Amino acid sequence: MGHLLVVTGGTRSGKSRYAVERAQAWGSHVLYVATCQPADAEMQARVRRHQAERPPTWTTVEPTDDIPVVVQHYGSRTDGILLDCLTLYVASLLMADLGEDDVAQQVEKLCLALREAPCPSAIVTNEVGCGVVPETPLGRLFRDAAGRANQVAARHAREVVLMVSGLPMVVKSASVPSLPPSPRGRGRRRGPDDLRS
Repeated sequence: MGHLLVVTGGTRSGKSRYAVERAQAWGSHVLYVATCQPADAEMQARVRRHQAERPPTWTTVEPTDDIPVVVQHYGSRTDGILLDCLTLYVASLLMADLGEDDVAQQVEKLCLALREAPCPSAIVTNEVGCGVVPETPLGRLFRDAAGRANQVAARHAREVVLMVSGLPMVVKSASVPSLPPSPRGRGRRRGPDDLRS
């Protein structure tokens, strides 16, 4: 199975730049899965900026249908797969009238496809739940669905990096396993000493 990296963080935290830099180490032929459908000039400018940061040898696809199928199609033909970003994928699923549970199931399928690909892969996503509570029910649904999608992706990932002000903070890696939550909050609270052998 391929190594799955999840890069998360806030807006302008350096997520995409970091993910591109990591993906460049995989080889010259990386598949870039773009989930953004720019609807205005400002978003088009953002897309152009991201395009300029990518090596010219990379292949970019902008799937509007089943992304796991795209991953399965290209997985054996590329040095790696970079999906940017999961948050916009979640938004598109919600706009297609999928509920929160359905969105989580689609993200599960996506992560399984990436893990089964014979190449490394990365998902860029946003932490959208750290700000104010959205005013509208749709906004709160998006926040909740995005947060749940991030949890699904992080569970499947071998490595999770949180970008803070352009700096990568390792949240999960193969050498630092994540701690399972205690059942219903019962039991002794674990501390740093529990990770030492």
